[in-house]
Amino acid sequence: MIKLLHAADLHLDSAFSSLSADLAAQRRSEQRLALEQLSKLCQDCDIVLLSGDLFDSAYVYRDTLDALTACFASVSAQIFISPGNHDYLQSGCAYLTERWSENVHIFTKPTIECVHLAHLNCDVYGAGFTAKEQAPLLTNFHVNNESTINLMVLHGDMQLQSSYNPITPAQIAASGLDYLALGHVHTRSVETVSTTTYAYPGCMMGRGFDECGQKGVLRAEVCKGCARVEFLPIKSRKYEVLTIDVQENVLPSIFAQLPNDCADDCYRLVLTGESDPLNIDALQKILASRFFSLNIQDKTLPKQELWQAIFEDTLRGHFLRELKAKFDTAEEEEQQNIAQAASLVLALMDGREVQL
Repeated sequence: MIKLLHAADLHLDSAFSSLSADLAAQRRSEQRLALEQLSKLCQDCDIVLLSGDLFDSAYVYRDTLDALTACFASVSAQIFISPGNHDYLQSGCAYLTERWSENVHIFTKPTIECVHLAHLNCDVYGAGFTAKEQAPLLTNFHVNNESTINLMVLHGDMQLQSSYNPITPAQIAASGLDYLALGHVHTRSVETVSTTTYAYPGCMMGRGFDECGQKGVLRAEVCKGCARVEFLPIKSRKYEVLTIDVQENVLPSIFAQLPNDCADDCYRLVLTGESDPLNIDALQKILASRFFSLNIQDKTLPKQELWQAIFEDTLRGHFLRELKAKFDTAEEEEQQNIAQAASLVLALMDGREVQL
């Protein structure tokens, strides 16, 4: 049996462009600190498989390289890396210029290679992206020796039309592998086809609202023809999307539905239900201190009384009929703008004060 740790898509030195410059720098620092957690999780493993996109781009800060090399040097396991589409092998890249510890093996060719580990009776296969896109790598592949434990680390996509090393279940079933460690897809999944277990650990840390929830790595115990896989969380800030149905009193409705433990996380609040036009900037100022980062989306619909005068034979009625016709055929986001325009113009017609 082999104990391995499987991680992918660390995307170190991400831009975090939705955050302020200070918060983005803090998040990059937190990515480096997460490597200390990764190192501890590797301590009882024989092999570490890193399935690409360790870096978000070709440019890597010196601080990040120092943290990563220290992480690798602190691990006794053999480490195998398959560069992906974000950190593909190119002249001057860190994979080729950095001095890595002796336990690190980087697959540097866009063809599958094999490293034999005699003391583990194990063969480790892998390949690396040498450009942003990669043709299929697993076509017609089969292991050299079916009597050993056979592992592979690859960056690739299970979508057939993908430009990023598309992989099919049939190819995996024919491979003879015991465990295929994949990267590229940021959602965690573990599947078995024939005698091969293949898995995506997902990204190690969330970086946006398309990467919500707890993130981490996978640990597996692999024998011939079977693998037991468990998820190990990495302590980090989470991204969460919370839909809130606002009632007559907007702020009390929001406060009533907020979780108690959100101060360290990045939240998107999606406001729904019927409401008068909302002042999102004011809500942002009131609520921002409760989160590490906050994004508010207004998807409320106007209260029904907004259109009550639609059948009046007046300028007000004519105006509302025109807008209601546009409202009924508009996309959801545009409906918000139309309803707000109707509310503002009606307020002006009534001689009420309007705050823009």
